[in-house]
Amino acid sequence: MIAGPTILEAVNLGGQTVRLTLAGGKIAAIVPMPGAATQTILPLPVEPHVHLDKAGTIGRCRPDAPGLFGAIEAMARDKANWTAEDLRTRIAAGMEEAWASGCRAIRSHLDWNEPEVPLAWHVASEVAQDWADRMPLIRSSLSGIDVLGHPEIGPAIAAHVARDGQVLGAFIYRHDDLAARIALVFDLAEKHGLMLDFHVDEGLEVEATGLDLILAETIRRGMGDRVLCGHACSLSIRPDAPRVIDAMGRAGMALTVMPTTNLYLQDMTPGRTPRLRGLAPAQELRAAGVPVLFGTDNVRDPFYPMGLHDPLESLRLAALSAHLPPGDWVEAITAAPARALGLSPQRLVVGEPADFVLLPAPDVLAALARPGVPRRVFRRGQLQP
Repeated sequence: MIAGPTILEAVNLGGQTVRLTLAGGKIAAIVPMPGAATQTILPLPVEPHVHLDKAGTIGRCRPDAPGLFGAIEAMARDKANWTAEDLRTRIAAGMEEAWASGCRAIRSHLDWNEPEVPLAWHVASEVAQDWADRMPLIRSSLSGIDVLGHPEIGPAIAAHVARDGQVLGAFIYRHDDLAARIALVFDLAEKHGLMLDFHVDEGLEVEATGLDLILAETIRRGMGDRVLCGHACSLSIRPDAPRVIDAMGRAGMALTVMPTTNLYLQDMTPGRTPRLRGLAPAQELRAAGVPVLFGTDNVRDPFYPMGLHDPLESLRLAALSAHLPPGDWVEAITAAPARALGLSPQRLVVGEPADFVLLPAPDVLAALARPGVPRRVFRRGQLQP
């Protein structure tokens, strides 16, 4: 028996109340309706920044020291537990959670701080194959810039990443010889045709200016559409931030803001309530033409001991912490990360695949009003179980 069309009534689609007809896995008709909407549809979100190799470790791995570097030390100790089975279980669980939230695609950073290919990279590649027909798992290597920018180590990492068709990434925070190391990483990206994804300036020190060096290389080489930066927390306190933000807008380089992890780790001092939020200035960045993305980042690990792999929850927390009207920032979890990851933005128009998230609320603000955003996910016109 051939199933008939699915009809959704009183749907808020881009601010207009419509009747939506789904047939053959596509949007068959969109007809305006009178009256107020009772439910809202959004494109499937795209997750631009997570750490599936670290996720789910908080139960066995607690930091001894506060802040980012305390979390890094704790995570390094936990790597003794990273067997193939452990990694596969945790990475697959993160994928299932992202799938249930409605994700269309996901990019995960994977630690790579030795010349050899890490076990987590191999395991994540296997999980990616398992998920290839459902949700792409894009992998980005994550090496300290002292490792990736080393002339005897970086080329081998870049060559392997290129063979796998993935993304080259580095962590940068006030390292020595930054200009030369960043230039080498850009050389490797140009040689192999790779996209770049940097963790940069993840701290509240005005001297953290690695973003400036990345920006200079991006502009010099015309690579704005291939470079994504994340964090840039120091922009929130740098007196010269307007100059940097303006240059980013002209370069076409996107930036991922991480509400959970940066709110949690920045300005962390035991026995003292934090005064600073540690978020990159999302409003000013977007006003300057910088594509702003919201990333989930860490989930239930030493960097952030709570959370879900759920971009809608990232939007919810970004709206709270950065004073944003959430309905105006949906693009930060949909079209903007799609473009930054090299995917085509999804269009909810007649003839396109019926892939979307259906929220039981008249608008995005109402949908995000309570924790644990309820939703129904449609893929190819079918309700996801």
